[in-house]
Amino acid sequence: MTVPLYFEDVPIGEISVGSNGPSFTYDQGWEATPEAFPLSLLMPIEGVQFGPEIVLPWVMNLLPENPHLSLVGRWLGVAPQDAIGLLEKIGRDVAGAISVGRTRPDDRPTWRPVGSEADLERLIEELPRRPFLAGDQGISMSLAGAQEKLPVAVVDGGIAIPMGGTPSTHILKPDNNHLYGSVQNEAFCLVLAHRCGMRAASATTGMAKGRSYLLVERYDRTFVDGRWRRIHQEDFCQALGKPPAAKYERNQSGFKGPRLSDMFALVGRYMTAADRLRLLDAVIFNVLICNTDAHAKNYSVLFHGRRAGLAPLYDLMCAAAWEGITANLAQTIGGKNRGGHIHARHWQRMAAECGLRGVAVLRRVGALATRVHGEIDAACQEVRAMPAGDHPMLPHFATEVRRRCATVKANLESSVDSDVDDDALDDQPTLESS
Repeated sequence: MTVPLYFEDVPIGEISVGSNGPSFTYDQGWEATPEAFPLSLLMPIEGVQFGPEIVLPWVMNLLPENPHLSLVGRWLGVAPQDAIGLLEKIGRDVAGAISVGRTRPDDRPTWRPVGSEADLERLIEELPRRPFLAGDQGISMSLAGAQEKLPVAVVDGGIAIPMGGTPSTHILKPDNNHLYGSVQNEAFCLVLAHRCGMRAASATTGMAKGRSYLLVERYDRTFVDGRWRRIHQEDFCQALGKPPAAKYERNQSGFKGPRLSDMFALVGRYMTAADRLRLLDAVIFNVLICNTDAHAKNYSVLFHGRRAGLAPLYDLMCAAAWEGITANLAQTIGGKNRGGHIHARHWQRMAAECGLRGVAVLRRVGALATRVHGEIDAACQEVRAMPAGDHPMLPHFATEVRRRCATVKANLESSVDSDVDDDALDDQPTLESS
């Protein structure tokens, strides 16, 4: 069995499935292609063949996680353990620039307009039963993660479903029945990141009759010369060779999860000093907004040809305003995994582990805490002005971030450590599993 991968109408290479598992080989002409990019930092274009220890985790990270993975497999008649078989079925539009199936030069983009708000509401209601509209003729798309979401296109101001491998332009994320106010929460955190000078995905909110949703612009898509084109990316699990189950530093998958030192080493090896600073800001920002789900799949590498850089931030949420959600950070900081328990020495310990200057990190933490605190009210106003409007939980999200900023700044000046044992895994669900 072979699965060919393309960038538009240009062959990149193919995945071959043998007795030892899947392997990947680049097409002989790909290296000479002007727009050539590596499939992964672990699969440089100059390589000959890459084995299952690299290829299988990379493919798995393109697919949804359970329970959506099992549902997709059921609709398509493919075992959820058959990652390559699933990619062949739903791989026409995935994260990054690859597609399973060639786009002919004369192919025209095809979208199926959703129509009315009632139609969109019905589509949203169907997602728990049929993720990514699996099984609908002409639809082949996938996004990683455990949350309900749908790749869509915004065409002439309306929402449409990409058909036949046409690139999606946005990601629609419906409100979460278990996380009251999730749409305004994520919109608030993304707006706050923008207001603090960080690169983050742009988003707005919307209503489909009784359902609200977040509509996120895809940073791995661009409109050039009258057509949508894909930009390649991979998440940090792919770039570090980790399966999706190992996306948290502390996990029970049998694989060691990425630590911050691993992530900074990756950026230091392949990217610029500016990217290292952006990663540091992202780590600090996630602590300040109480984002306990900033795991390795929520950081990505964006490719411009053969050059790699840190992708904009996405999937930003404040978890502290909801009960029953883990307070543990996705990665420990100087041995601490509770954001409110991190003191100056923990930031300094993290700096030493990641090859950063401790004094500079402390200055950055203090400065960003001040800036985030100062932008909270304006960020709330921006969210209220979006189509879905205000939400009763929005002030609570703002209060938790304001409280965390004050705690982080106070802890920078305090030498008293918390006596709370926060080093063990707790049994609370994460944002994605709620």
